[in-house]
Amino acid sequence: MRNYSTRTLESYEQVIKHFGYYVWLRRHTEVTKLVIYWKDFEKAKLDTSVQVTPSMITDYLSFVSTMRTYKPKTFHRLISTLSSFYRFLYTQGGVTNNPLIGVERPRIKQQEVKYLKHNQVQRLIDSIEDVRDKLIVRTIYATGVRVSELCSIDINDIDFDEHTIRIRGKGDKIRIVFIDDETLSEIRKFIGNRIVGPLFVGQQGKNISPRAIQHIFKHYAPSGITPHKIRHSYASELYKRSKNLRVVQENLGHTSIKTTEIYLHTDIEERRQVYQQFFPLSGSNENA
Repeated sequence: MRNYSTRTLESYEQVIKHFGYYVWLRRHTEVTKLVIYWKDFEKAKLDTSVQVTPSMITDYLSFVSTMRTYKPKTFHRLISTLSSFYRFLYTQGGVTNNPLIGVERPRIKQQEVKYLKHNQVQRLIDSIEDVRDKLIVRTIYATGVRVSELCSIDINDIDFDEHTIRIRGKGDKIRIVFIDDETLSEIRKFIGNRIVGPLFVGQQGKNISPRAIQHIFKHYAPSGITPHKIRHSYASELYKRSKNLRVVQENLGHTSIKTTEIYLHTDIEERRQVYQQFFPLSGSNENA
């Protein structure tokens, strides 16, 4: 219904099956034998009611946390999956209440957004000799697209007159991104006389694969520099110069502006200027 990727659906399915098996075990075996049967997931049984109590949810979370160490972000995703599942069941009348309501979620420590400055990205691009590989990195930086989105770009998605590219994002949502003159000119030279087909051609004439893009970065970029870091650089530079978070959100294809708000904390130069201008110990405050 939400056009999630196959990988996301498989992840959700795995979480729900594991939880279903846990519920079955709690209702059909002794608590002391949970660990023994849990490891034999190939024989998992799911023929039990989905109606559970909040305490069953809490017990399950405690149990799985003893079986393996989850990072807060992963644990949060596990809870979110069950929450979505039971929210759906409740709206469909499958359960009389949502047992996830009131279950506390682990706090996720806000991580610093790591990105390259404009001149650093430019140096990376300039260091690449291969025409196609250089253009791939430049296009990611010029548009801020995800790797999967870059791979799916076809020539007829590009409007050379309007300087835009039609992007198919997550959930097959369509958005328009803008591209600068120089990058567009490089694309025009790169495609030559081709008027249809993939912008970047992979094996058997199909669109290039995300794995091939990852390989390009491993070959040319410093350790730790990924396509997503270049996307961060695009967003950070755009916000730093425009201060328009809504535009950054739409260009990135974020559903919620809360996802984009991480870029509010990246403009260290603005903070430096304010500090130097107003803080009395900085030595430049005339009103000190």
